[in-house]
Amino acid sequence: MLILIILLVAALVIFGVADIRRNLITKPVFTVFKKILPPLSDTEREAMEAGDVWWDGELFKGKPDWQKLHSFPKAELNAEEQAFMDNQVETLLKMLDDYKIVQEQRDLPEAVWDFVKREGFFAMIIPKAYGGREFSAIANSTIVSRIATRSLTAAVTIMVPNSLGPGELLMHYGTQQQKDFWLPSLANGTDVPCFALTGPEAGSDAGGIPDSGVICKGEFEGKEVVGIRLNWDKRYITLAPVATVLGLAFKLYDPEQLLGDKEELGITCALIPTSHKGVEIGDRHFPMNMAFMNGTTYGKDVFIPLDWIIGGPDYAGRGWRMLVECLSAGRGISLPALATATGHLAARMTGAYGYVRQQFGMSIGKFEGVQESLARIGGLNYSLEAMRVMTAGAIDMKLSPSVVTAIAKYHMTEMSRTLMNDAFDIHAGRAIQVGPKNYLAHGYMGIPISITVEGANILTRNLMIFGQGATRCHPYVLAELEAAANPDAEQGLKQFDNLLIKHIGFATGNTFGALWQGITAGVFNSAPVSGETARYYKQLSRMSRALALSADFAMLILGGELKRREMLSARLGDVLSQLYIASAVLKFYEDSGRQQGDLPFVHYSLQRALFEIGRAFDGFFANFPNRIVARVLRTLVFPFGIGYKMPDDDIAIQICEALSKPGVVRDRLTHLCYVGSDENDATGLMESAFVAMHAAQPLMKKIYQAQRDGTLARKQPLAQTIEQALAAQVISAAEAEQLTKMNTLRFSAISVDSFKAGELEAMALAAANAA
Repeated sequence: MLILIILLVAALVIFGVADIRRNLITKPVFTVFKKILPPLSDTEREAMEAGDVWWDGELFKGKPDWQKLHSFPKAELNAEEQAFMDNQVETLLKMLDDYKIVQEQRDLPEAVWDFVKREGFFAMIIPKAYGGREFSAIANSTIVSRIATRSLTAAVTIMVPNSLGPGELLMHYGTQQQKDFWLPSLANGTDVPCFALTGPEAGSDAGGIPDSGVICKGEFEGKEVVGIRLNWDKRYITLAPVATVLGLAFKLYDPEQLLGDKEELGITCALIPTSHKGVEIGDRHFPMNMAFMNGTTYGKDVFIPLDWIIGGPDYAGRGWRMLVECLSAGRGISLPALATATGHLAARMTGAYGYVRQQFGMSIGKFEGVQESLARIGGLNYSLEAMRVMTAGAIDMKLSPSVVTAIAKYHMTEMSRTLMNDAFDIHAGRAIQVGPKNYLAHGYMGIPISITVEGANILTRNLMIFGQGATRCHPYVLAELEAAANPDAEQGLKQFDNLLIKHIGFATGNTFGALWQGITAGVFNSAPVSGETARYYKQLSRMSRALALSADFAMLILGGELKRREMLSARLGDVLSQLYIASAVLKFYEDSGRQQGDLPFVHYSLQRALFEIGRAFDGFFANFPNRIVARVLRTLVFPFGIGYKMPDDDIAIQICEALSKPGVVRDRLTHLCYVGSDENDATGLMESAFVAMHAAQPLMKKIYQAQRDGTLARKQPLAQTIEQALAAQVISAAEAEQLTKMNTLRFSAISVDSFKAGELEAMALAAANAA
């Protein structure tokens, strides 16, 4: 007992007396920390510091404040935005024939270009003071999603000017003169913008762009001025072939030190009219057979004045920070909107097709193999919509949550790839024949584009989500890094000393907390609600604690090596991501009024998220290089094994039933999907056949009964059966007419497009001549 008292007193003295603690504990730890901390380049540091920490920070604390989650404002359109959706957007949708746009014209019709410019589709983010719409992020997202279910080409064309580009950069960083000059013409469509960042030698590594600008004297408008001589070679630039104004990212150098004492200023962004001497708009790309404008631009020894730098000369060398901050917001709107559109379209049309298409005398949607895939479509679609709304809502809170938007970009585009593959599997031959009736093909072609752009998905998952998340979202790590980098060693030590004590307390609490929650399976955690979703809050709190603990140990043991152990760190990123996805689903369910019909989708989404968390942890523990630490962590977090599993078959069947019958649940969960007003449109045809078949079910029951009674023959075409049923007075003439129309719609809906000999060749020749 005396020994324990002595040890306790010693610990209190060591940790309680600042000078003793600093010399015995903090200095040695500080020395080790400076050796193992991950080295950060200037571009990495700027990326790390850009943007905001939001709900991702709560998830990294180990004890999320769920009341805070529910207090975030519900993201919804205002009256003006809804009116735009009901009028201009619906008018545009009726103007679009995506098959002709992609396969025949390889461009939007001139009338569509004129309409989107005139009606402010390119000006959704531009303030009203400059002639723009000044719409919210949720409106921007909803509009793009809705259009994308009709035409990906139109959606991307509208999306780009409202995402990372000249408009957004001008609004945040432009001089007043630049805003006054450019924003009105961008708002009314007189000018079409593009932004050139990616080149042949620099894709995801934007910090490695070779394009350069040198500050020097040159002639502009007949006068000698100080300006920039530019050389660039860019590719994959959306809208470049039709752009009138070019946003350009390049590395700026000042060898003569005309602006100051630095020779290398860093990445800089400038705005250049494409009509300016030396600016070249090169060849057009043809990304995955899509018709949106995308191409190259280059320039050699192009001289521009200094005041063409976005933000003016004061912003020379500050372009990387500008790009990262704007991309953090734009990444949370554009590609998530396209991914959600894929989900709404696939869920609505695949549910209908599964009912309309019959094999072995029954709808294929009744087969459990099909139901497994259809349920995955429905569950992922619910997660997509929840993430879209919550992420756009954060941007409308005037935040730029870089980690959250990276999560949204990566996981939403991957979800869309998964559910589109499922939709293709169910549609089978109906999906692979391209033609006017195919509502899936162009979306399928476009998915690899979403996977690739705005940070390739491999990079986003393996480097960005946890790489930034561990540092930005952790309560202490970023501050500790800053203390270690402090040029005043003594001051840095004092800062680190204060942080270290808090960090030790945080890690100790997480260690014992994780053990307690592992032993009790989190059942004693609190939940902000009662009912069927309460248990999910408890499990997510448990997994948040496990993430905080595992991340601390990973950074402590591996240090800077963790950045290079991408497969390992990505698994912790997956845990953080699934925690965010599950949080979005819970908030969406609450904001939607806790709809009873949503519960199968909620259960599917949350159980899948927990299963993925368990799988990520299992891979992390199995591959952690220090096997003793790995076993300790696994025992602390999952003392009785990982019990999370994918949703039960009963949940899958409930989702399929909801998607396979007309009703408010199906309408609400696929509300963004464009459905044509008649059978001349691909989606309109499938929907009409779907509704007609449901309406005809009472009549079909009469026919089935007559077949069982022997009044009608079995195993013959339905058209012939209808004729026999009318002759046998099983059905009336009006009922026969209804069934005949239904059967005509059904057969037309499951039919695929075909082309006469030479027709496709003629179309290809016409497209080549037009180009």
